[in-house]
Amino acid sequence: MSNFGQNILAIVGRPNVGKSTLFNRVIGRRIAIVHHEAGITRDRISAPAHWRDKTFDVVDTGGIAFMDNEKTGDVLAAATQRQAEVAIEMASAIVLVVDVMEGVTPLDQEIAQKLRASGKPVFLAVNKIDNRARATGAVEFSALGFEQMFSISAAHADGVPELLDAVTAGFAKLSSTETVPAPRIAIVGRPNTGKSALINAILKDDRTIVSDIAGTTRDSVDVPFTLRQGDTVKSYVLVDTAGLRHRRKIHSSVDQFGLMRAERSIRECDIAVLVLDAVAGVTKQDKRIAGQIDKAKCGCMILVNKWDLAAGEEQKTINKKQNRGAANKQSFREEYTEALRRELFFAGWAPVLFASAKTGLGLGELFELLGRIEQEMARRVDTPQLNRLIGRTFDASPPPMVSGKRFKVYYAFQKDVHPPTFTLFVNDARYLTPRYERYLIARIRAAWGFDGCPVVFECRQHRRKMSQ
Repeated sequence: MSNFGQNILAIVGRPNVGKSTLFNRVIGRRIAIVHHEAGITRDRISAPAHWRDKTFDVVDTGGIAFMDNEKTGDVLAAATQRQAEVAIEMASAIVLVVDVMEGVTPLDQEIAQKLRASGKPVFLAVNKIDNRARATGAVEFSALGFEQMFSISAAHADGVPELLDAVTAGFAKLSSTETVPAPRIAIVGRPNTGKSALINAILKDDRTIVSDIAGTTRDSVDVPFTLRQGDTVKSYVLVDTAGLRHRRKIHSSVDQFGLMRAERSIRECDIAVLVLDAVAGVTKQDKRIAGQIDKAKCGCMILVNKWDLAAGEEQKTINKKQNRGAANKQSFREEYTEALRRELFFAGWAPVLFASAKTGLGLGELFELLGRIEQEMARRVDTPQLNRLIGRTFDASPPPMVSGKRFKVYYAFQKDVHPPTFTLFVNDARYLTPRYERYLIARIRAAWGFDGCPVVFECRQHRRKMSQ
């Protein structure tokens, strides 16, 4: 497993000094949540960035408090601090962000001392200098003892170019060789189904904060990951997302931002892994999330987490069948799968994996399934074979009559992949009923697979046949 590229820039500082604003400014887009409430960023959030002829990874961290959170019982604060410390250890260069409006604080001094002890290049960014009056306040931060100090306004980009010039001076130049972007795998689900624990189990590292407290993950966290199997090396980006609550249960703007980012992660990912709680089964919220995945037209697999907790129920089912000498040898897992398919019938094309982030059960199959879905997403169908299949399907089971007309397909071809998209030249798309569309897609799947990915139809009216 490889964490990042060669050049890593860590942005650190105490809470609410503008680290996430600077992070978004450096990478050129809004990823980290920016909010006036302190402590919004908890995990290490990373993203690639480019500056002039340099490329590097930027890591945004939670606010460092350097207090004994383990003794005070603040588990989340302690975990956030550990994440920041790991980022410092990994970094090639560090930007310490301070707030000119609050001046030098004892916590700033403590953090500065820790950073000097790290031996890493440290660049001091005095933030929130939005006018001349505030600029005079930057002088007092020279007491922190860093030679390279920059007055910036992350919100308005003032001083940021000069900061980046200095930070990246020691970084390697960007290779001219273009690489294919790593597939984005979004780990999604409702709160407390074990999404972060799942990523940590995959990485064998406490990369994301895991807690029994629902809603621990507030932002979408990109986790670069390299899988090595023999001589084969495959890169991915795992996206840990905030738990998707029903909108009626959103009580703060922070939760709302987290929900929006998680929904965007679904729209922008290549494959979504929908994590379910094996004990709770399929809930209404699980169905809503599956509906968002279906609407996004991305690849999908369903991971039933905490399957180790369901082992007791599985054994009870086996014992009952043995006691009554039941002829039905269907396993508990098969029964569970059937029930799951009934509840998520519209995502019946998504493969199901039973796993446990706690014990590692089933995780060895995860990337094998993801690899198969990638292959299916890239599958292309021969045009003559496609048209012959559609013809046989219509002959065997014609579409229903709609307003006295029957849906007709004159010609079809596969327009695109990721997802597989088929253009149908038809008499009138209004005559295609949802039920028959599902039936036609099912026939295409039976012939060519497309497991784990949506099949999309684009209907075009055949102008020469408009009168029919």
